[in-house]
Formats: sequence, structure tokens, C-alpha cells
Amino acid sequence: MEEDVEGPGGDPASLTTDRLLLRPPQASDVNAVHAACQDEEIQRWTVVPSPYRREDAEYFVHDLAAEGRRTGGNLIWCVFERASGALVGTQGLVLRPGDRGSAEVGWWAVKEFRGRGYTVEAARAVARHGLLELGLRRLEWQAYVGNEASRAVAERVGYRFEGTLRSYAEQRGTFRDAWVASLLASDLPDVPGLLDAAGPADRRV
Repeated sequence: MEEDVEGPGGDPASLTTDRLLLRPPQASDVNAVHAACQDEEIQRWTVVPSPYRREDAEYFVHDLAAEGRRTGGNLIWCVFERASGALVGTQGLVLRPGDRGSAEVGWWAVKEFRGRGYTVEAARAVARHGLLELGLRRLEWQAYVGNEASRAVAERVGYRFEGTLRSYAEQRGTFRDAWVASLLASDLPDVPGLLDAAGPADRRV
């Protein structure tokens, strides 16, 4: 069951699932974010800086996430295991400036916690929040071609594959081919297995 904790401006700041707490990044998360983003797989498949410095983690927490939530245009959550309090990943929901009914999702998972279904569980909570609570029309997932782990997570959440966009997604000044998939509110009831343990779906990023 998902629970919302009311945040500034009426937007639920935190989401909970059976095993996870999703909340906005805060100062106490800087060390954990910095440590997680040393992982070569996160740097390979996402747009985080490489090499990833402590200043990058501070910017993520104090500037990017804080400003995104203040404007409502870029909602970022740190994802924690409720049993231990450990950081297990992040989730993001970025509204499109030219189409406020559409948003792009993104996530990464801490290496030590992959393969437990946490990314699927968190991504489903974010999807339900975006489509059902915020009333968005469409969520879009993108990943660089070859990121099979992220694609497996997206498919388990219910995103429908729409194709490959050539030389489309930028990563540190280079444009790479990207996969794209979408999720609509009408897709949600058709997706089984939200909280069942994942196989290899989230073992990388």
C-alpha cells in the first residue's frame, strides 16, 4: 500500500511501499549518494558526472533536487530500505516544459541492493503517483541502447516499448541511441507482480 506524506505546496513529499521509503534528498544523504555513484555501471548508463565527486553529490541534494521540488518540475526521491534505513537507489520524475501532462522517469540502484525488486517497487510507486495523483497523461522511460537491466525494470512496471531513437539521448556531450517506452494510467491495472521479488531485472542500473 502506498502512503503519501504531505509536503510543501500540497505535493506529497514522501511515498511508502511495503519495503521502501521514498523521500526527497536531504543533507544527510550526501555521503551515501557520493558512495553509490562511484559505481562504474551507474556512470555508464546515466548522466551523472564521471568521475563523480563529493561536490556532485552536494549539488544533487542541495541544488538540483531542492530546486526541482520547489518548482514542481523535477521531483527526485532517495529510496531507502525501511527495515535498515539504507539508501538503495533514487527515482526521478521530470515534467516536460512544453507538455505539462507528460514526464520522463529515471532511476538508479545501489550496487549492493540490486536483484531484490526494489527498483521495480519504487518505480511503480512513482508511476502511480505521477499518473493517478498528479494526473499526468503519459510517463516516458528512456535508456541508452544496451541497458537491458533498466529495460527489464521498465517492462515489469508496465512500460510499453515504442522503439529506438538514433543519436537521441545526450550523455556528457555525446548523443547516443536510446530506447523509449511509455506508461499510461490505463496500463496500470494490467501489470501484475508489483511487490514480488525481482529476478535479474534490476541487477545493474
